[in-house]
Amino acid sequence: MSAYKRRDFLKLSSLSALPLIASAVMPANTFASEKAIPSKDSEAVYFINDGIFYKPEDFINKLQEINTANPIERDSYADGGTIEKLLKKFVEITGKEAAVYLPTGTLANQLAISFLCGNNTKAFVQETSHVYRDEGDAAQTLFNKRLIPLAEGKAHFTLDELKKAIKYHKDGEAFVGEVGAVSIETPVRRCDNQAFPLEEIKKISAYCKEQGYKMHLDGARLHMATAFTNATVKEYARYFDTVYMCLYKYLGATGGAILCGDKVVIDQMHHLIKIHGGGIFTNWPSASIALYHLNTIDEVMEKIKVKSASLFSQFSQLKGFKINQVPNGTNQFNVSIANGIDPVKLNKRLREEHNIIFGQPREDGFVKIKVNPTLLRRDNQQIIDSFKEAISFAKV
Repeated sequence: MSAYKRRDFLKLSSLSALPLIASAVMPANTFASEKAIPSKDSEAVYFINDGIFYKPEDFINKLQEINTANPIERDSYADGGTIEKLLKKFVEITGKEAAVYLPTGTLANQLAISFLCGNNTKAFVQETSHVYRDEGDAAQTLFNKRLIPLAEGKAHFTLDELKKAIKYHKDGEAFVGEVGAVSIETPVRRCDNQAFPLEEIKKISAYCKEQGYKMHLDGARLHMATAFTNATVKEYARYFDTVYMCLYKYLGATGGAILCGDKVVIDQMHHLIKIHGGGIFTNWPSASIALYHLNTIDEVMEKIKVKSASLFSQFSQLKGFKINQVPNGTNQFNVSIANGIDPVKLNKRLREEHNIIFGQPREDGFVKIKVNPTLLRRDNQQIIDSFKEAISFAKV
């Protein structure tokens, strides 16, 4: 060995000697050009999601934190363990008799609507709903149900519109297929997360009970509706026979759905889930994360609502920046940016220098922003100061 004698090398072979070796064999300025440690995603403020979408490292760390505080219990095909605690919590908050885990919201919606319809073929839905627009025509393809859309391009329909549509189809068809169910989504993703007015839901529910029609609630984002309409999950759920709620949109899971309803309905779901390929062997990672967030979701959503109201009041003082409320809105807002500000440069600056993930203008010219728990990671003044700097940088 040219640099060291053998016995000296052996002494230097321990981990404690690594810095000494490095200084001996590497140029003195080796580390001088290294970039600063990148910002952590766990510290980022996101204006583009409904909740916290954990990256793998943060997800694993959160699981470890949860497990340390209260050991996670494994389930078997969504039975027992931590998932049983999760199901009990959903039964509690919805006021329903039973709950079941499914791997996707699509499967939850489709199985619920199909079962509620029974031998009847028609189900009335919002034209903008996930059930109608984003589930691959599953109702027609797999379940032989005919979805009839209402209120094209709008977040909700009225009782009068529903009555007229039912009459139209009954009067105009030679061989009438009966109405089985009415499905309502709230808030509606395709309509800027607008909520379906609760007062209208009450009217529709009363009418459907009179007529013998069943009702399904696609409540994938229901906690957003409750927070911004000053209601509760139980208050919404009472007007429906089945309620689906998502585990990942704001509860942090990697996937999964919960369907709640009467025991006689939910008991049938286990077999239906299995024959449609929805039986997942073990589900504890998603169940434990979702349960962790579900236990505090109401308090967190209230904090977000209060904090965002204060933040947007401060935003109004920024030149070239305007926050626009959405009618019947929940956690999504539209932002208009003046022509003198380059939105691409603004977005890039916020992300790279301030660890704030914003967004780009859509077809209507607005930047669609959403408030979520990541907003609680930083003081409002810090957020405002970051935007001031980024706006100044992005001026053209």
